[in-house]
Amino acid sequence: MSAVANPATVAECLRVGAGFSQGDRNWIAEQFATLDTRLAGFHADATELEVSVKDREARGQKVTLECWIAGRQKIVTTSTEEDLHAALNDVRDDLRRKLNDAKTRQEPRNNKHLRAVDQPEVAPLQDAEREDAETA
Repeated sequence: MSAVANPATVAECLRVGAGFSQGDRNWIAEQFATLDTRLAGFHADATELEVSVKDREARGQKVTLECWIAGRQKIVTTSTEEDLHAALNDVRDDLRRKLNDAKTRQEPRNNKHLRAVDQPEVAPLQDAEREDAETA
């Protein structure tokens, strides 16, 4: 994969949706900071993350994390954990897993022409070896 000039980071791409305030944004960005290494392969201008919560701190709360990356399908992860911190960790880990799965699906596996494989150089035959090869 080629290096990205402006890599995506959670701090740059995260939006807070329903159920969260802008004051929660920094705390959530800290919770999601481990996603930075996974997002670094994508351009910041082509990547968006949005986290929202329905019925915050209620018994049936639902946290949703959506990820849009240009040229790929939208990825949605959800959690119904009752503890908000645990729910955020759950959606973060699920997104990381789904991003890894998506990357694995796009990598060439059995096509030798798509993989970058270095071939060993073959040394030219010496005169004596060439004569032996011709007589064999």
